[in-house]
Amino acid sequence: MTATISATPINDLAAAARKRRDPDPDKRKPQTSSAEAAWMVLDAANDLGDHATIEACRRVIDASLNGRVVPQSDLYLILDYFR
Repeated sequence: MTATISATPINDLAAAARKRRDPDPDKRKPQTSSAEAAWMVLDAANDLGDHATIEACRRVIDASLNGRVVPQSDLYLILDYFR
C-alpha cells in the first residue's frame, strides 16, 4: 500500500490563505500613504500649535519626497495622532 501525497502548489495554498483572511479584497479601505497622513496631521498640529508634531510631520514629508526611510518614531506619532 502506498501513501498518496497531495501535489498542491505553494501558490494555491498562499491564495487560499489570503482568501480566508480577506474574502473580498475589493471592499478594503484604500491605503493612505505616510506622506498623505502627515499632511493631514500637519494641518491639525498647526491649528493646535503642536510644534513637536509639526516637526515630525515635516520629517516624514521630507523623507517621503526624497525617497528616504521614514523615521519609525515619527511614523507612529503621525498614525496615532487622532486616536
